[in-house]
Amino acid sequence: MKKSLQYLIDKKRAGAPITVVTAYDYPTAKVLDEAGIDVILVGDSLGTNCLGYASEREVTIYDMIHHATAVRRAVENSFIIVDMPYGSVDTIDGALFNAKMLTDCGADCVKVEGWGEKSETVKSLRANGFTVCAHVGYNPQTHDKPKVFGKDEYQAAELMDGAELLSYAGAELIVLEMVPAELAGRLSVSLPIPTIGIGSGNRCDGQVLVVNDLLGLSQKIYKHARPFADFREAMYEAFKDYIDAVKSREFPGEENSW
Repeated sequence: MKKSLQYLIDKKRAGAPITVVTAYDYPTAKVLDEAGIDVILVGDSLGTNCLGYASEREVTIYDMIHHATAVRRAVENSFIIVDMPYGSVDTIDGALFNAKMLTDCGADCVKVEGWGEKSETVKSLRANGFTVCAHVGYNPQTHDKPKVFGKDEYQAAELMDGAELLSYAGAELIVLEMVPAELAGRLSVSLPIPTIGIGSGNRCDGQVLVVNDLLGLSQKIYKHARPFADFREAMYEAFKDYIDAVKSREFPGEENSW
């Protein structure tokens, strides 16, 4: 059965953690959906993890449409969130136009990076019928380097105020990225909407990981992530075995031929 926003809200109320993983293509999304993941995030992280871009700022709305459409074809049950890429919410009219394109290709929800300054954008999107996920803490689209946000009293207050403002404006989910665990826990209790953490401790209502980090495909292991497999090594060995089998004419064998 297709998972809805209400399903996620009910999980928060029941204290049951929400599971989220990024996916950028049909086969990955298909397996995630079959495995029972609650939410698939088509993140603009596809730029650096899938397309070889130098940063998320290079990702276009057309990149997001292309990948979101592929994911949508695969999914029967998971809730799908799609990132609004860099520059796509600079104006209210632009945000509405771009959100419509993403929902038309299968997004159940669009994600907007930014703190309290994005509250009017969120408010307009919500008023026009879009389900919105906010994103505070470290914002890859605007912050040059990853770092923890909310370590000092002033910044913690700014982050909390911004998160509350976004919730009040109509955001129905919020990602907390690289926020101190204690602060993320306080936000998860105080906000009426589900919080999805990444590098923000285990007191959030849910957790998200980039699929490349989860599968061990990334060349670097990040503090906030845990590889649950070593696909990079497995792929390398499979490719080497294939090359050797072709060179030795062991493949294709009689069983692979007509």
